[in-house]
Amino acid sequence: QLQLVESGGGLVQPGGSLRLSCTASGDTLDNYIVGWFRQLPGKEREGVAWISKRGNYTPYADSVKGRSTISRDNAKNTVSLEMDSLTPEDTGVYYCAADPGRNGPINMLEPYMQRYIEVWGQGTQVTVSS
Repeated sequence: QLQLVESGGGLVQPGGSLRLSCTASGDTLDNYIVGWFRQLPGKEREGVAWISKRGNYTPYADSVKGRSTISRDNAKNTVSLEMDSLTPEDTGVYYCAADPGRNGPINMLEPYMQRYIEVWGQGTQVTVSS
């Protein structure tokens, strides 16, 4: 009965930073692998980053590697994505998603694996523009 709600999206200038938050209810988020995804205009949804249950493994897509950080705050039952050096190419709808990983590890950067992720948030719009 896990539910996810994204927040923190909005308008930011090129070169700026944004922190997106994924807040869970109905279950504790440290029981789940959690990922951030985005859908850019006219393109398929793609994985941005994800974090393991223990928080010790955090792979990133090449497009955001080095300028993004995914982290857990278990006390707040949230997973956040901090993005720096934003460009207009980062404009799109950002989603968080969670999966219990009952069948073993799931690589959320692999597009095919998205179909197996159990819980998705509603998305939050990020617009990078002057």
